Amino acid sequence: MKLIKWLFFLLIIAVLVIGVVGNKFYKDYQMQEVASDIESFEIKKGSNIRQVAKKLESENIFKPALAFVALAKLSKQDTKIKAGEFALKKGMTPADVLQHFIKGATIQYQTKIIEGNTFKEIVKTIKADPNLVQTLSDADYQNIMNLMKTKEGDKYSNPEGWFFPDTYSYPRHTTDLQFLQRSHQAMIKLLNKEWSQREEHSGIKTPYDALILASIVEKETGKSHERPLIAKVFLNRLAKGMMLQTDPTIIYGMGEQFKGNIRKKDLKSDNPYNTYTRTGLTPTPITTPSAEDIKAVFHPAQSDALYFVARGDGTSHFSKTYSEHKKAVIRYQLKGNAKKYQGDK
Repeated sequence: MKLIKWLFFLLIIAVLVIGVVGNKFYKDYQMQEVASDIESFEIKKGSNIRQVAKKLESENIFKPALAFVALAKLSKQDTKIKAGEFALKKGMTPADVLQHFIKGATIQYQTKIIEGNTFKEIVKTIKADPNLVQTLSDADYQNIMNLMKTKEGDKYSNPEGWFFPDTYSYPRHTTDLQFLQRSHQAMIKLLNKEWSQREEHSGIKTPYDALILASIVEKETGKSHERPLIAKVFLNRLAKGMMLQTDPTIIYGMGEQFKGNIRKKDLKSDNPYNTYTRTGLTPTPITTPSAEDIKAVFHPAQSDALYFVARGDGTSHFSKTYSEHKKAVIRYQLKGNAKKYQGDK
């Protein structure tokens, strides 16, 4: 009987000792810190807390793995960690790292779609980006609108203008298609929002009409504050059935044949994008318009101007009549030499 009592007493002592030692060990573990900045620690999709703890141990970040599992389970956060790629900073404790994983504070990469770029230029940017997973073939890019899985993608086969210009942040393993789908959805969202708040105009019958005109405004704008005025000039021309007569559409229609200068024969050479030979809008956008371009089309300035010409300092001179416009061209473009003016020919 005495032996049983002694064994029970020793067992209690052992449990207490283990508890004290274990508690000190656990506290010591919680005091561990990341030794130096770690640029990339990846948690793969579907990983559980034990796998994450094992990886932290194998990469000599925190040891032992069991202690990290205990930390997560005791705080009831073992099932809340997010997958992704994380950067760990020097001095972070196990608790800090656990919260970092729970918040999903993954490393974000960035790629920019620039306003004024054509879709071909956007494709070049995407293909050259090492942070995007390349899944699209040249044939896929030719059929990209169908891959967008939107009603706009089903209706419009030409991708020009359909991708919103912005700097996009995204995590590791994002594909080129996912990136484009996100940009496409952003453009649809903006276009539909502005359409619902628009000032109605006879020349703009659909959101796509607005997208087309916004792309022309983008290429004609020297100073951002002039966008609403430039939009109004084109809207005034559309209302009167006048040709838009804008050089950027000529350049777009010429494609690779454009060598830096527009010749008189280029202005007379008819094609769907030649706004010197055809009235109305071009069949598609000619570039990627910005949000400001789209807003300018839906909310143009109050003006009767039908013409504008570049002053040479980035701004434009706007005119209501052809005679006024002629004088402005001679002044700003021909340095006052009226003999060089060929607009009447």
